[in-house]
Amino acid sequence: MRGEMTCTRGVRRGFTLVELMIVVAIIAILAAIAVPLYSDYVLRGKLVDGMNGMTFVRTKMEQFYQDNRTYATTGSYTSPCLDSANQTWGTFSLSCGTPTATSYTLTVTGSGMTTDFVYTIDQSNTKATTKTPAKWGSVTSSTCWIIRKGGGCS
Repeated sequence: MRGEMTCTRGVRRGFTLVELMIVVAIIAILAAIAVPLYSDYVLRGKLVDGMNGMTFVRTKMEQFYQDNRTYATTGSYTSPCLDSANQTWGTFSLSCGTPTATSYTLTVTGSGMTTDFVYTIDQSNTKATTKTPAKWGSVTSSTCWIIRKGGGCS
């Protein structure tokens, strides 16, 4: 063994650049699919705030009508849709114009993440979507509240 050289191979540890690039590509593909779906899911959750607000105020309006036989402000009693406590619901602001003795229309208009969403409901419980964002196809409905891309109603 006098003239022999012993060569020991070291054990390589770690990842190659190609392996890392493959992992990064897989993560990018998954993120490209997941992020838009998650954003849409969060947006649909925020739409519920406006609908809940209208439903709450509509119930108050019907109770007010039962007590006063009018939807409009009468005497010292203020119509619930004109009460400032009922004007904001999540990212939506509620308005009702001027209620008459026999009719009203509640409208919620989105802001922030819910910009371009406008929903209405009236004394007959007629729900309508008067505006949705362009990325949803700008669809409207005179019979329901649109809550998802493609015109899915609630």
